[in-house]
Order: sequence, then C-alpha cells, then structure tokens
Amino acid sequence: MKKILIVAFILLSFIFSSQIVKNTEAKSLNDKIASSLASDKKAADFKLKTLEGKEVKLSDYRGKVVIIDFWATWCPPCRKGIPDLISLQDEFKKDLVVIGISLDQQNTIKDLKPFIENYKINYPVVLGDEKVVKDYGGINAIPTSFIIDQKGNIVDSHVGLVPKTVYVDQIKSLLKKK
Repeated sequence: MKKILIVAFILLSFIFSSQIVKNTEAKSLNDKIASSLASDKKAADFKLKTLEGKEVKLSDYRGKVVIIDFWATWCPPCRKGIPDLISLQDEFKKDLVVIGISLDQQNTIKDLKPFIENYKINYPVVLGDEKVVKDYGGINAIPTSFIIDQKGNIVDSHVGLVPKTVYVDQIKSLLKKK
C-alpha cells in the first residue's frame, strides 16, 4: 500500500510540475507577443471582408476602444468567450467595437454564417488572412485578443480565454483617459 501511495505521489508531483512548466511557457508566449507589439504600439491597420463582402477597416474605428478577437468556430474556448464579447458590445456600444477575425479554413468556413446567426453576434466578423495574422505577431493559439485604445495603439493582448471582468476593467480605464 505504501508503494502505491509513493508512486501516486511521484506521479502527481510530475504532472503538477509539468503544468507549471506549461503555464510558464504560455505566460512567456504572452509576454513575448506583448513585448514585440509594445515596441511598435500602433495596431496594424487592416481591410478585411465579412461573409457578405463588406469591407471592415480597423482605422474606421479610431476614437473607440477596439477589441480584436482572433477565433474560429471549432474552438471551444472561443465559443465560450463569445457571449462575453456580445455582452461587452451591448454594454459599451457607444465607445467600443469588437471585431471578430475568423481563422476558419475551407473545411469550416461553411459553419461561420450559421454560427454568427445562432450566437446572435452583434459585432463585425471578418475573414482573417495570412497578412493580418503576421501583422499581429503570428497567432499561435486561439482565442487571441488585442485591446486597442482610441488612438489606435495596442495596449494589451491576451492568449486564451479572458474573463469578462478583465475586459471591463481595461475598457473603463481607457475610457477614463479619453
């Protein structure tokens, strides 16, 4: 019995320590993206199209806080975060715009329109391309979001699901600086 407990303890210790390494690597990736973008604080402008062919440009929203959300329909954390983004768009509609940049590929692009309708997404969703991915530091995981201030500067970025309160705090802070 003691041997089983010792083996279980060693196994749990190994799993726990590998999780710490993974979390440290994820934080390191977040820091690397944030620092590489912080050196060039201006958010890259883009001109991307919705499914209906309407062009959306980041520069059209200068003067507002912008959350750019890189996501895909097949991504569970993306799906979980979308209701918060919808809520934020409703709550701060005069001062905020969320732009969803879909990274769905040919095999899932057909799911995008029904997904938008089903979730009742109330913000522009555009089709991402290689250029916008590159311009934002290479998107290695989704969801990845960027917070853009009213002057078009990247003030923060997040890799992974973000609690709504984090966005609310950042939006309110930026609106106070207005």
